Amino acid sequence: MRILVDGHGGDSAPEMVIDALELASSATFIKQFPVTPKLGIVGQEEVILPLLQARGLESKVDLVPATEVVGMCDSPSHALRRKKGSSIHIGAAMVRDGEWDALVSAGNTGALMAISKVILRTLPGIDRPAIASMIPAVHHGRTLMLDAGANSECTSDHLVQFAIMGSCYMQAAEGIENPRVGLLNIGSEEIKGTDIIKLTSSKLSETALNYIGNVEGTDLFGNNIDVVVCDGFVGNVALKTMEGTARFLADSMKSELTSDVVSKAGALLASSALKRFKDKVNPGKYNGAPLLGLNGIVVKSHGGTDAEGFVSAIAVACKEVSENLTDRITESVQEWVEI
Repeated sequence: MRILVDGHGGDSAPEMVIDALELASSATFIKQFPVTPKLGIVGQEEVILPLLQARGLESKVDLVPATEVVGMCDSPSHALRRKKGSSIHIGAAMVRDGEWDALVSAGNTGALMAISKVILRTLPGIDRPAIASMIPAVHHGRTLMLDAGANSECTSDHLVQFAIMGSCYMQAAEGIENPRVGLLNIGSEEIKGTDIIKLTSSKLSETALNYIGNVEGTDLFGNNIDVVVCDGFVGNVALKTMEGTARFLADSMKSELTSDVVSKAGALLASSALKRFKDKVNPGKYNGAPLLGLNGIVVKSHGGTDAEGFVSAIAVACKEVSENLTDRITESVQEWVEI
Protein backbone atom coordinates (compact mmCIF):
# COMPACT_ATOMS: atom_id res chain seq x y z
CA MET A 1 0.00 0.00 0.00
CA ARG A 2 2.17 2.80 -1.37
CA ILE A 3 0.82 6.32 -0.78
CA LEU A 4 2.58 9.30 -2.37
CA VAL A 5 1.75 12.84 -1.20
CA ASP A 6 2.29 16.15 -2.96
CA GLY A 7 4.80 18.09 -0.89
CA HIS A 8 3.87 21.47 -2.35
CA GLY A 9 0.07 21.30 -2.30
CA GLY A 10 -1.92 23.37 0.19
CA ASP A 11 -1.92 26.81 1.76
CA SER A 12 0.57 25.78 4.47
CA ALA A 13 2.74 23.38 2.47
CA PRO A 14 5.29 21.96 2.73
CA GLU A 15 5.38 22.24 6.55
CA MET A 16 1.78 21.07 6.94
CA VAL A 17 2.42 18.05 4.71
CA ILE A 18 5.48 17.09 6.74
CA ASP A 19 3.44 17.39 9.94
CA ALA A 20 0.84 15.09 8.40
CA LEU A 21 3.44 12.53 7.36
CA GLU A 22 4.75 12.49 10.92
CA LEU A 23 1.24 11.70 12.17
CA ALA A 24 0.72 9.10 9.43
CA SER A 25 3.93 7.36 10.48
CA SER A 26 2.63 6.80 13.99
CA ALA A 27 1.38 3.48 15.32
CA THR A 28 -2.04 5.02 15.96
CA PHE A 29 -2.54 5.70 12.26
CA ILE A 30 -0.92 2.52 10.95
CA LYS A 31 -3.02 0.14 13.07
CA GLN A 32 -6.17 1.17 11.13
CA PHE A 33 -5.07 -0.86 8.13
CA PRO A 34 -4.30 -4.53 7.53
CA VAL A 35 -1.04 -3.62 5.79
CA THR A 36 1.41 -0.94 6.91
CA PRO A 37 1.30 1.91 4.39
CA LYS A 38 4.51 2.90 2.65
CA LEU A 39 4.66 6.70 2.56
CA GLY A 40 6.36 8.95 0.05
CA ILE A 41 6.50 12.65 -0.74
CA VAL A 42 7.09 14.21 -4.14
CA GLY A 43 8.64 17.66 -4.27
CA GLN A 44 11.73 19.79 -4.67
CA GLU A 45 14.54 17.94 -2.92
CA GLU A 46 16.30 21.06 -1.66
CA VAL A 47 13.10 22.12 0.10
CA ILE A 48 11.68 18.81 1.30
CA LEU A 49 14.77 16.88 2.42
CA PRO A 50 15.85 19.31 5.20
CA LEU A 51 12.32 19.20 6.62
CA LEU A 52 12.29 15.40 6.62
CA GLN A 53 15.68 15.32 8.30
CA ALA A 54 14.62 17.82 10.95
CA ARG A 55 11.74 15.49 11.94
CA GLY A 56 13.76 12.29 11.65
CA LEU A 57 11.50 11.09 8.83
CA GLU A 58 14.08 10.56 6.08
CA SER A 59 14.18 6.81 6.85
CA LYS A 60 10.37 6.48 7.08
CA VAL A 61 9.29 8.55 4.07
CA ASP A 62 10.63 8.14 0.53
CA LEU A 63 11.44 11.35 -1.32
CA VAL A 64 10.57 11.51 -5.01
CA PRO A 65 12.31 14.50 -6.64
CA ALA A 66 10.40 17.12 -8.60
CA THR A 67 11.77 20.32 -10.08
CA GLU A 68 8.70 22.56 -10.29
CA VAL A 69 5.70 23.63 -8.25
CA VAL A 70 2.16 24.27 -9.47
CA GLY A 71 0.90 27.46 -7.85
CA MET A 72 -2.68 27.99 -6.76
CA CYS A 73 -3.04 30.71 -9.41
CA ASP A 74 -1.63 28.62 -12.28
CA SER A 75 -4.21 27.77 -14.91
CA PRO A 76 -4.79 24.04 -15.50
CA SER A 77 -3.56 24.34 -19.11
CA HIS A 78 -0.36 26.11 -18.05
CA ALA A 79 0.35 23.55 -15.33
CA LEU A 80 -0.29 20.70 -17.76
CA ARG A 81 1.80 21.97 -20.66
CA ARG A 82 4.50 24.10 -19.04
CA LYS A 83 5.21 22.38 -15.71
CA LYS A 84 5.86 18.77 -16.54
CA GLY A 85 8.48 18.61 -13.78
CA SER A 86 5.95 19.60 -11.11
CA SER A 87 5.13 17.53 -8.06
CA ILE A 88 1.60 16.88 -9.33
CA HIS A 89 2.80 15.82 -12.78
CA ILE A 90 5.54 13.54 -11.42
CA GLY A 91 3.18 12.09 -8.81
CA ALA A 92 0.46 11.24 -11.33
CA ALA A 93 3.02 9.63 -13.63
CA MET A 94 4.27 7.50 -10.73
CA VAL A 95 0.73 6.22 -10.13
CA ARG A 96 0.26 5.55 -13.84
CA ASP A 97 3.48 3.55 -14.01
CA GLY A 98 2.59 1.47 -10.98
CA GLU A 99 5.43 2.74 -8.80
CA TRP A 100 2.96 4.17 -6.30
CA ASP A 101 -0.65 3.16 -5.63
CA ALA A 102 -2.16 6.57 -4.91
CA LEU A 103 -1.45 10.29 -5.01
CA VAL A 104 -2.75 12.71 -2.35
CA SER A 105 -2.60 16.46 -2.99
CA ALA A 106 -3.96 19.62 -1.40
CA GLY A 107 -2.83 21.66 -4.38
CA ASN A 108 -4.49 23.45 -7.27
CA THR A 109 -7.73 21.54 -7.93
CA GLY A 110 -8.01 22.40 -11.61
CA ALA A 111 -4.40 21.49 -12.30
CA LEU A 112 -4.66 18.26 -10.32
CA MET A 113 -7.75 17.24 -12.27
CA ALA A 114 -6.36 18.21 -15.69
CA ILE A 115 -2.97 16.55 -15.18
CA SER A 116 -4.47 13.41 -13.64
CA LYS A 117 -7.00 13.07 -16.45
CA VAL A 118 -4.35 13.36 -19.17
CA ILE A 119 -1.78 11.11 -17.51
CA LEU A 120 -4.03 8.47 -15.93
CA ARG A 121 -6.91 8.64 -18.42
CA THR A 122 -10.51 7.93 -17.48
CA LEU A 123 -12.11 4.55 -16.97
CA PRO A 124 -14.00 2.99 -19.90
CA GLY A 125 -17.46 4.53 -20.13
CA ILE A 126 -16.56 7.63 -18.12
CA ASP A 127 -16.18 11.00 -19.88
CA ARG A 128 -15.14 13.14 -16.91
CA PRO A 129 -13.75 12.41 -13.47
CA ALA A 130 -15.68 13.84 -10.52
CA ILE A 131 -14.62 14.99 -7.07
CA ALA A 132 -16.55 12.97 -4.51
CA SER A 133 -16.85 14.51 -1.05
CA MET A 134 -18.13 12.74 2.06
CA ILE A 135 -20.37 14.77 4.36
CA PRO A 136 -21.80 13.87 7.80
CA ALA A 137 -25.38 12.75 8.22
CA VAL A 138 -27.66 12.09 11.18
CA HIS A 139 -27.29 8.96 13.31
CA HIS A 140 -23.56 8.78 12.56
CA GLY A 141 -24.26 8.33 8.86
CA ARG A 142 -22.30 9.57 5.86
CA THR A 143 -23.45 10.89 2.49
CA LEU A 144 -21.34 11.08 -0.66
CA MET A 145 -21.78 14.18 -2.82
CA LEU A 146 -20.40 14.48 -6.32
CA ASP A 147 -19.33 16.48 -8.20
CA ALA A 148 -17.82 18.79 -5.58
CA GLY A 149 -15.99 21.15 -7.90
CA ALA A 150 -14.29 19.51 -10.87
CA ASN A 151 -16.93 20.13 -13.54
CA SER A 152 -18.87 23.40 -13.35
CA GLU A 153 -21.00 22.52 -16.38
CA CYS A 154 -22.31 19.01 -16.99
CA THR A 155 -24.56 17.21 -19.42
CA SER A 156 -27.17 14.71 -18.31
CA ASP A 157 -24.86 11.86 -19.35
CA HIS A 158 -22.11 13.22 -17.10
CA LEU A 159 -24.48 13.37 -14.15
CA VAL A 160 -25.65 9.81 -14.77
CA GLN A 161 -22.02 8.66 -14.82
CA PHE A 162 -21.42 10.47 -11.52
CA ALA A 163 -24.39 8.64 -10.03
CA ILE A 164 -23.03 5.28 -11.14
CA MET A 165 -19.56 5.99 -9.76
CA GLY A 166 -20.94 7.32 -6.48
CA SER A 167 -23.09 4.24 -6.02
CA CYS A 168 -20.13 1.97 -6.73
CA TYR A 169 -17.96 3.88 -4.28
CA MET A 170 -20.46 3.63 -1.44
CA GLN A 171 -20.86 -0.09 -2.07
CA ALA A 172 -17.12 -0.69 -1.91
CA ALA A 173 -15.99 1.88 0.65
CA GLU A 174 -18.96 1.96 3.02
CA GLY A 175 -20.40 -1.53 2.51
CA ILE A 176 -23.86 -0.27 1.52
CA GLU A 177 -25.41 -2.99 -0.60
CA ASN A 178 -27.87 -0.85 -2.56
CA PRO A 179 -27.03 2.87 -2.10
CA ARG A 180 -29.89 5.34 -2.43
CA VAL A 181 -29.11 7.92 -5.10
CA GLY A 182 -30.71 11.37 -5.26
CA LEU A 183 -30.40 14.25 -7.73
CA LEU A 184 -29.89 17.65 -6.09
CA ASN A 185 -32.59 20.05 -7.24
CA ILE A 186 -34.55 23.12 -6.12
CA GLY A 187 -37.51 20.91 -5.25
CA SER A 188 -38.52 17.28 -5.04
CA GLU A 189 -41.24 17.59 -7.69
CA GLU A 190 -40.46 16.18 -11.14
CA ILE A 191 -41.54 19.40 -12.87
CA LYS A 192 -38.84 21.48 -11.14
CA GLY A 193 -35.28 22.12 -12.24
CA THR A 194 -33.46 22.92 -15.46
CA ASP A 195 -33.90 20.93 -18.65
CA ILE A 196 -30.64 19.11 -17.94
CA ILE A 197 -31.80 18.13 -14.45
CA LYS A 198 -35.16 16.88 -15.77
CA LEU A 199 -33.45 14.83 -18.48
CA THR A 200 -30.96 13.44 -15.97
CA SER A 201 -33.77 12.37 -13.67
CA SER A 202 -35.48 10.58 -16.54
CA LYS A 203 -32.28 8.75 -17.48
CA LEU A 204 -31.51 7.79 -13.88
CA SER A 205 -34.97 6.27 -13.58
CA GLU A 206 -34.07 3.90 -16.40
CA THR A 207 -30.85 2.62 -14.77
CA ALA A 208 -30.43 -0.24 -12.32
CA LEU A 209 -29.46 2.26 -9.62
CA ASN A 210 -31.56 2.71 -6.49
CA TYR A 211 -32.65 6.15 -7.66
CA ILE A 212 -35.05 7.84 -5.23
CA GLY A 213 -35.62 11.02 -7.29
CA ASN A 214 -34.95 14.70 -6.67
CA VAL A 215 -33.63 15.83 -3.30
CA GLU A 216 -33.20 19.29 -1.82
CA GLY A 217 -30.45 20.94 0.19
CA THR A 218 -32.33 20.16 3.38
CA ASP A 219 -31.93 16.44 2.66
CA LEU A 220 -28.13 16.47 2.54
CA PHE A 221 -27.69 15.68 6.25
CA GLY A 222 -30.67 13.33 6.48
CA ASN A 223 -30.84 9.56 6.68
CA ASN A 224 -32.82 8.89 3.51
CA ILE A 225 -30.01 9.20 0.96
CA ASP A 226 -26.50 7.80 0.42
CA VAL A 227 -25.35 9.51 -2.80
CA VAL A 228 -26.18 13.07 -3.91
CA VAL A 229 -25.50 13.98 -7.55
CA CYS A 230 -24.98 17.52 -8.86
CA ASP A 231 -22.69 19.51 -11.12
CA GLY A 232 -19.42 20.85 -9.73
CA PHE A 233 -20.60 24.45 -9.45
CA VAL A 234 -23.57 23.59 -7.25
CA GLY A 235 -21.61 20.97 -5.32
CA ASN A 236 -18.71 23.25 -4.50
CA VAL A 237 -20.99 26.06 -3.32
CA ALA A 238 -22.93 23.60 -1.16
CA LEU A 239 -19.75 22.12 0.30
CA LYS A 240 -18.19 25.51 1.14
CA THR A 241 -21.50 26.62 2.68
CA MET A 242 -21.47 23.54 4.92
CA GLU A 243 -17.91 24.24 6.02
CA GLY A 244 -18.73 27.87 6.77
CA THR A 245 -21.85 26.88 8.71
CA ALA A 246 -19.86 24.39 10.78
CA ARG A 247 -17.33 27.07 11.72
CA PHE A 248 -20.11 29.54 12.50
CA LEU A 249 -21.85 27.08 14.81
CA ALA A 250 -18.63 26.15 16.58
CA ASP A 251 -17.58 29.79 17.06
CA SER A 252 -21.05 30.90 18.16
CA MET A 253 -21.38 28.05 20.63
CA LYS A 254 -17.95 28.78 22.10
CA SER A 255 -18.81 32.46 22.45
CA GLU A 256 -22.13 31.79 24.17
CA LEU A 257 -20.79 29.10 26.50
CA THR A 258 -18.00 31.37 27.75
CA SER A 259 -20.07 34.53 28.10
CA ASP A 260 -20.69 34.27 31.87
CA VAL A 261 -20.05 32.10 34.91
CA VAL A 262 -23.28 30.11 34.62
CA SER A 263 -22.66 29.37 30.95
CA LYS A 264 -19.11 28.27 31.71
CA ALA A 265 -20.38 25.91 34.43
CA GLY A 266 -22.89 24.43 32.01
CA ALA A 267 -20.21 24.02 29.36
CA LEU A 268 -18.02 22.17 31.85
CA LEU A 269 -20.83 19.75 32.69
CA ALA A 270 -21.54 19.17 28.99
CA SER A 271 -17.89 19.03 27.90
CA SER A 272 -18.05 15.43 26.66
CA ALA A 273 -21.13 16.07 24.54
CA LEU A 274 -19.66 19.31 23.21
CA LYS A 275 -16.47 17.52 22.19
CA ARG A 276 -18.47 14.89 20.31
CA PHE A 277 -20.42 17.65 18.55
CA LYS A 278 -17.22 19.46 17.60
CA ASP A 279 -15.73 16.27 16.18
CA LYS A 280 -18.87 15.53 14.18
CA VAL A 281 -18.99 18.91 12.43
CA ASN A 282 -15.22 19.26 11.99
CA PRO A 283 -14.63 19.52 8.20
CA GLY A 284 -11.14 18.06 8.60
CA LYS A 285 -12.63 14.76 9.75
CA TYR A 286 -14.22 14.34 6.32
CA ASN A 287 -11.28 15.73 4.35
CA GLY A 288 -10.08 13.74 1.37
CA ALA A 289 -12.15 13.68 -1.80
CA PRO A 290 -11.39 10.92 -4.31
CA LEU A 291 -11.28 11.84 -7.98
CA LEU A 292 -13.60 9.11 -9.21
CA GLY A 293 -13.45 7.96 -12.80
CA LEU A 294 -9.68 7.95 -13.23
CA ASN A 295 -7.65 4.89 -14.10
CA GLY A 296 -5.73 5.28 -10.85
CA ILE A 297 -6.28 6.60 -7.33
CA VAL A 298 -5.98 10.35 -6.73
CA VAL A 299 -7.32 12.03 -3.59
CA LYS A 300 -7.86 15.79 -3.32
CA SER A 301 -7.38 17.40 0.07
CA HIS A 302 -8.81 20.78 0.99
CA GLY A 303 -6.16 23.43 0.34
CA GLY A 304 -6.67 25.10 3.69
CA THR A 305 -6.57 21.95 5.80
CA ASP A 306 -4.25 21.34 8.73
CA ALA A 307 -2.07 18.28 9.32
CA GLU A 308 -4.87 16.26 10.94
CA GLY A 309 -7.15 16.98 8.02
CA PHE A 310 -4.46 15.95 5.54
CA VAL A 311 -3.98 12.70 7.44
CA SER A 312 -7.70 12.05 6.87
CA ALA A 313 -7.05 12.40 3.13
CA ILE A 314 -4.15 9.94 3.37
CA ALA A 315 -6.49 7.53 5.17
CA VAL A 316 -9.01 7.82 2.30
CA ALA A 317 -6.27 6.87 -0.16
CA CYS A 318 -5.21 3.92 2.00
CA LYS A 319 -8.78 2.67 2.14
CA GLU A 320 -9.22 2.96 -1.62
CA VAL A 321 -6.04 0.98 -2.22
CA SER A 322 -6.84 -1.70 0.34
CA GLU A 323 -10.37 -2.13 -1.06
CA ASN A 324 -9.08 -2.22 -4.67
CA LEU A 325 -11.67 0.40 -5.54
CA THR A 326 -10.50 1.24 -9.06
CA ASP A 327 -11.06 -2.30 -10.30
CA ARG A 328 -14.34 -2.64 -8.44
CA ILE A 329 -15.69 0.61 -9.87
CA THR A 330 -14.51 -0.41 -13.35
CA GLU A 331 -16.41 -3.69 -13.11
CA SER A 332 -19.60 -1.97 -11.96
CA VAL A 333 -19.38 0.78 -14.56
CA GLN A 334 -18.94 -1.79 -17.30
CA GLU A 335 -22.12 -3.50 -16.14
CA TRP A 336 -24.20 -0.31 -16.19
CA VAL A 337 -22.71 1.89 -18.89
CA GLU A 338 -22.86 1.10 -22.58
CA ILE A 339 -19.20 1.17 -23.65
